[in-house]
Amino acid sequence: MKFISWNVNGLRACAEKGFSEAFAALDADFFCLQETKLQAGQTDIAFEGYRSWWNYADKKGYSGTAIFSRHEPLSVSYGIGIDEHDHEGRVITLEMPDFYLVNVYVPNSQDGLARLDYRMKWEDDFKGYLLKLTESKPVIVCGDLNVAHKEIDLKNPKTNRRNAGFTDEERGKFTELLASGFTDTFRHFYPDATGIYSWWSYRFRSREKNAGWRIDYFLVSDGLKDRLKGASIHNEIFGSDHCPVELDLL
Repeated sequence: MKFISWNVNGLRACAEKGFSEAFAALDADFFCLQETKLQAGQTDIAFEGYRSWWNYADKKGYSGTAIFSRHEPLSVSYGIGIDEHDHEGRVITLEMPDFYLVNVYVPNSQDGLARLDYRMKWEDDFKGYLLKLTESKPVIVCGDLNVAHKEIDLKNPKTNRRNAGFTDEERGKFTELLASGFTDTFRHFYPDATGIYSWWSYRFRSREKNAGWRIDYFLVSDGLKDRLKGASIHNEIFGSDHCPVELDLL
């Protein structure tokens, strides 16, 4: 079973840069999108054999998530059930027979760490949401988590130490999430791999120089570790400032 996650940084823009071709080539069972930047009715993108679910931000042209699936879920929910967090279209959860799939676009702490305090609240509440789900079945979490966990997860750790996405606070919350019973699937297969990233700034020819960050993830409940088949980062695919990431399960 193949899962793909991709922050498309505006689905309508990505659609003009080969999104449909990439979607077909990746041939996933579940295809999760973040930062769709859409409102209802602003796209008619659909694919034969897939159903789709969308969560839109109240604010136009901002955030947003979507899931395309070949498999019919038992139920679908939007947000995490906390009003403070549920107006930005950041979470969609599909309940499948033997797992939950949670697609998330984690809030960015922003320039000057203007939103870091809110991000810390989000992290605690989102972890609580995931742990509640794990009480009934294992969880697969995917999306743009807006944090590079370790120094090997970005090109220039020293100069980014207090920048959004690489603060001690954000990295610590990620460590806490993993310690609560989740596995970073890419690091499960490639614990020491360097120079493999999923996001590059549009500035300074960053992608050309591979001056990137690994901030897009698949995490799984530790109970699913024996089903892990593979994980990969498709840095050969363009169309966004992020590239798709993949999880394969037995």
